[in-house]
Amino acid sequence: MTDCIFCKIVQGEIPADVVYEDEHCLAFRDIQPKAPIHLLVIPRKHVVNLDDLKDSDRDLISHMMLTIPRIARQQGLTEGYRTVTNNGKGGGQEVFHLHFHILGGGKLHAL
Repeated sequence: MTDCIFCKIVQGEIPADVVYEDEHCLAFRDIQPKAPIHLLVIPRKHVVNLDDLKDSDRDLISHMMLTIPRIARQQGLTEGYRTVTNNGKGGGQEVFHLHFHILGGGKLHAL
């Protein structure tokens, strides 16, 4: 996707404050944080959202889910954190490239 901002971050065309990366995903600081620590974890592969996942993406999504806690710990979130993904326009998704928010480092209001 040539107009996808997250794909441009993956390709190094747009700078980001990257805190973690591997061959499948990367994590960077949100530019409009909603918590003291607010990271976005995205797959390197363009996937629109959870509805766009295919059976062939099982290893990718599993890797991401197992990597999120490691990223959170590396960022000092040892007392807990929130993980959120918005799915579709009606679910509040603004960037249509699958991403998980990691929020923590302060008091989070109950949902």
